[in-house]
Amino acid sequence: MPTGPRPRRNDTPPSARACAVDLLNQILGEGRLMSELLAGGALDRLEPADRARAQRLATDTLRGLERADRLLKKHLRKPPPLHVLNILRLGTVELGMGGDAHGVVNDAVNLIAGHKRYGTLKGLINAVLRKMAAEAPTGWANLRIPHLPKWLRGPLSEAYGSATVAGFEAAHFAGAPVDLTAKGDAQSVADATGGTLLPTGSVRLTQAGQVSALPGFDAGDWWVQDAAAALPAKILNAQAGEAVLDLCAAPGGKTLQLAATGADVTALDLSETRMARVAQNLARTGLSATCVTGDALEHKGGPYDAILLDAPCSATGTIRRHADLPHARDGAEIGSLIALQATMLDHAITLLKPGGRLMFCTCSLLPDEGECQVEEALARHPQLRVDREALMRPGVDPAWVTEEGGLRLRPDYWADQGGMDGFYMALLRG
Repeated sequence: MPTGPRPRRNDTPPSARACAVDLLNQILGEGRLMSELLAGGALDRLEPADRARAQRLATDTLRGLERADRLLKKHLRKPPPLHVLNILRLGTVELGMGGDAHGVVNDAVNLIAGHKRYGTLKGLINAVLRKMAAEAPTGWANLRIPHLPKWLRGPLSEAYGSATVAGFEAAHFAGAPVDLTAKGDAQSVADATGGTLLPTGSVRLTQAGQVSALPGFDAGDWWVQDAAAALPAKILNAQAGEAVLDLCAAPGGKTLQLAATGADVTALDLSETRMARVAQNLARTGLSATCVTGDALEHKGGPYDAILLDAPCSATGTIRRHADLPHARDGAEIGSLIALQATMLDHAITLLKPGGRLMFCTCSLLPDEGECQVEEALARHPQLRVDREALMRPGVDPAWVTEEGGLRLRPDYWADQGGMDGFYMALLRG
């Protein structure tokens, strides 16, 4: 049941803070993901600048939730209703990060004052946030970097050790810059956008602003894609004229990379809405691929020279960009995802030409969704081998190569340059 006000279409557009609270209500109260809320039009009534601000406020609050709750706890005799608590959390995070006390407190009081159910609690909002205005700027910095929830921190600590997981958490708390993949010369894109060329060839922007307003967007010179996510297609190394299948293609960054090589690309995804986005990105960049909406397990095309399978996964490697994920999920779906990944891998192998190349990858930090999948696939399919040499692309550290021959990327890598998403990838040859 909704916990906050959702304006009617004929109402005055809500403020960025009101929309940020509504996002928090649905993520923390209903287990919704921010990506699905945004795709469903949660912020469509806002102007672009306010839309970006609402998303940033919600994301900052989710990243700092543990700190906010610790600061608020001593001033709350009992937890207030979620909508009220989320207003307090948002205000506390803003104040802790140096927000203007007068504006933050007044806006928070106004947000609750007109609420039919909780309007009488405006005195509580005012009193608590005035205390936060005095305490949060100092108290915020003295608190630990927020921990991942137990459902995720436990298995990650078992796999990597607690010290490494602390590095993950530091990267998550810092957030993520914007990375671009160039259709052509990456240095030219870096020069035009004021970005930095990363060792693997991506362009990194620390202060991107409105992405669609950047030089080269309308011309289709580049697309947004984390540096880690750009490596699978580079390692697959599609060639002009090859028949290449991109399974689970949306949102399409890898499809664009494959199409830019001149390969004959088929992009497939189950979601019609997401495939429409792939088609839009192809049109913007002037690239060509055959877009198919369908179930990857039922696809009968090919045989293909090369296949890229970016399998459905827990997405735990993307938390630095998607701070909602650990709060909206509890890990219950991971077992079924692991089974689906194995089934998809087996089916993809049947679509390969003899001697063809299969890139398996997941944006997960969990070895069960990466290293273990490849080990088990090699055991099930004796004709497969891992191509370790293909991993040695510019900028790839040999220390990232795993025992079974895949590449493990982590958010704490490149920490002084803004980190990278957690990813696993392995190139298999049939």
